[in-house]
Amino acid sequence: MSHKNDTNKFENFIYGVLEKKSRKLLIFILIFMAFVGSIMMIVNATVLVKMLPDKSANTFNIYIDTLVGSSIHQTEKVTECVASVLQKNKYVTDIETYLGEGSPLNYAGLVKGSALKKGEQYAEMVVNLTDKKTRAATSFDIVHTLRPKIQERCQPENSAATIRMIEMPAGPPMLAPLVVEVYGKDNQKIVSIAKQVASILAVTDNLVDVNIMANRKYQQYQLAVDTQKVARAGLSVSQVKKILYLGFHGMQVATKNNIDSNYEIPIYLQLSKKSQLLQEDTLESLGLKLSALKLMNKKGLMIPLTEVVHITKTESNPIIYHKDLKTMVYVTAGTDKMSQVYPLLEARKTMIDLFSSNDYIVTPKHEMSTNMFDFELQDRYSGEKYLIHWDGEMKVTLDTFRDLGTAFIAALLLIFVLFVIYYKSFAVSAMILGGSFLSIIGVIVGHWVADLVTINTFYLTATSLIGFIALMGISSRNSLLMIDFAKNLIDSGVEKRRAIAVASATRAKPIILTAIAIILGSALLTSDPVFGGLGVALISGTVVAVIVSLLFIPVLMDNTKSI
Repeated sequence: MSHKNDTNKFENFIYGVLEKKSRKLLIFILIFMAFVGSIMMIVNATVLVKMLPDKSANTFNIYIDTLVGSSIHQTEKVTECVASVLQKNKYVTDIETYLGEGSPLNYAGLVKGSALKKGEQYAEMVVNLTDKKTRAATSFDIVHTLRPKIQERCQPENSAATIRMIEMPAGPPMLAPLVVEVYGKDNQKIVSIAKQVASILAVTDNLVDVNIMANRKYQQYQLAVDTQKVARAGLSVSQVKKILYLGFHGMQVATKNNIDSNYEIPIYLQLSKKSQLLQEDTLESLGLKLSALKLMNKKGLMIPLTEVVHITKTESNPIIYHKDLKTMVYVTAGTDKMSQVYPLLEARKTMIDLFSSNDYIVTPKHEMSTNMFDFELQDRYSGEKYLIHWDGEMKVTLDTFRDLGTAFIAALLLIFVLFVIYYKSFAVSAMILGGSFLSIIGVIVGHWVADLVTINTFYLTATSLIGFIALMGISSRNSLLMIDFAKNLIDSGVEKRRAIAVASATRAKPIILTAIAIILGSALLTSDPVFGGLGVALISGTVVAVIVSLLFIPVLMDNTKSI
């Protein structure tokens, strides 16, 4: 009896709404305001958009790059400083340091080029943390805390070094969250533009670990062996090369056999670190170093290396990078607990203003594509053109949202065609799709509420859009059942508004029960770091879909002549 009374009350409520134009207009206005307001939450960054949310892990990497031409001792000094800071953190269990090479490949290192790192200016550190299930802080919170401490303490050790904190990505690995590719013909000019780009990224909020992937020129000493003097001194070129290598690096001088080993054990001879290093970075200091290294000739005389080696100071030749046969330079940056979308927009505007006020004509791209943030620079005097292309996680985000948007439109068209065939009415089909699309209100508002009640930022992600696409079918089903019910009543002679009210009241219970089942099933997803957006989208979107089906669809049905 109670259920019947509730049904009658809801039926009378819907009928009363349909009878008065002011009430119908009020529902139209409220739905319209809710729709516009939810969209504005994305426009004004109340709800933040990101490809995938940050994912807590049990490890992260630190990439250290000193200037090309730096010694292994200079690189090691920076790593020791970083390790001293890490050791003070209670969540760090152990640290692995790899000097002169990349660390063993992991998910992120595949794309970041760890396997290609060979040189004394490189170092990588693998930082292992306590299990994420036993600590309150996430790995990205730990990185957020450690980064300023490391920069403040260790950057003074080597002002030209770059220290980057690399976290395990939740989605496909990228070179960096934010990548700017500078294209042109003049490599020197490209590097100059890249430095200006990097300077803007460095002062943009929420961007960290800015790095220019281009070799800088540096002064180096070239040692040339005078073969004629070597011959007159009674020495061999091989002797000179070996003593040079031994004096600055070390070398294998013998092997040892061991009964417990199947292979010969190499024996290395190496000078102490103090003996290897120069007192000063000067030509005179290097000359003193070489004069202390002596070789015995065939007559037993000791010949200093300065007698047979010429020292010249030269400038290095930087490596020129190419992509798709075009000269280019990478500028990379990371984000600090923030989507890369918003710093990109801010930095892009600053770049356009800066280059426009200088000697360039800036031509932004306005076409709607995944390259729409690119812009072209043209030198006002030489006419040379340079391209600023945005890549990295931002490009993947645009590609993903584009693909999901295409899938969404395809789903809409298929549903629309199906309804047109079934109802033989464009108006009814458009009404169903319009009502289903309004579930976006719940998706966006649900993410806003989730962001308020969670500690970390709750982003609108690719999985959220997947949930929205799934909601289209659920919402369409609700509207379909109500319309069919109402049409049958109308065909049997019931007055149109009363038929709509009866259909709404009768279908309310199964619609609500279906919604509760979806909500309870989706609740399990909300705690997942990656699929949490899918769960929230299904829960909040379903709530709004129910409201739209029971209130807004009846109003649309009343104003549709095809019913």
